Amino acid sequence: MTVSIDRPAQTPRLRVLAAVALASLLTLTGCSSGNDELAQRAQNDGSNYVAGDGSVQEIAPAERGEPVQFESTLFDGSSVSPQRWEGEVTVINFWYAACAPCRVEAPDLADLHEEFSPEGVQFYGVNTRDTQPTAEAFERNFGIEYPSMEDRDGEVMLAMTDYVPPSAVPTTLVLDKHGRVSARILGVAEPGTLSALIRTAQEEDPSSNQSQDDDAAASAAAPDALSAAPTATSTVTRTGRAAH
Repeated sequence: MTVSIDRPAQTPRLRVLAAVALASLLTLTGCSSGNDELAQRAQNDGSNYVAGDGSVQEIAPAERGEPVQFESTLFDGSSVSPQRWEGEVTVINFWYAACAPCRVEAPDLADLHEEFSPEGVQFYGVNTRDTQPTAEAFERNFGIEYPSMEDRDGEVMLAMTDYVPPSAVPTTLVLDKHGRVSARILGVAEPGTLSALIRTAQEEDPSSNQSQDDDAAASAAAPDALSAAPTATSTVTRTGRAAH
């Protein structure tokens, strides 16, 4: 079910404070082992980790919300905007270096990126706490070749609460070809599961999804149209449906 959230107006300062608070909640101090070099560099003590349980949420095309809208910057300095995922299936993974489950799933994500990128599937990481050197050391260590966004201020994570809240690290989202969230995995992304979710999004007919959206919008508008112009009932019913 799609839920629309109307946010009260926020000043830039309040929005930044909210984003930082959310990012801090989900990445307080990662669950790490004492002999992990990346964990040591991120200065985590193994407590207060907010973990997912690996649960999977799939969202039917007719129940998906609006296309995801946010802007961010990759560690290489290039900008990211919603135009990046228009027309292609996109995988977005929230992570940070000292998060033990993130390290567990990293090799599988690297393999899936290698498998699906020739088919046009895009992968992006959203790093919630690391500096660039720490993030890049993690990527080298696990052979990750797709780019990551720097999100220590929590802006991306906060933006995503309007769609499907990440609510744990790691969280992996799959966006359909319209840029809408089609699936979410909380916790470690099991490779077979994520692969199936990507395939499902790939096989969807974008024009069919748009037709369903148009039909739903027409159905929602029909009562108002009928009450305003009762003599036009037959015309509204017959012409308001998209051709199949």
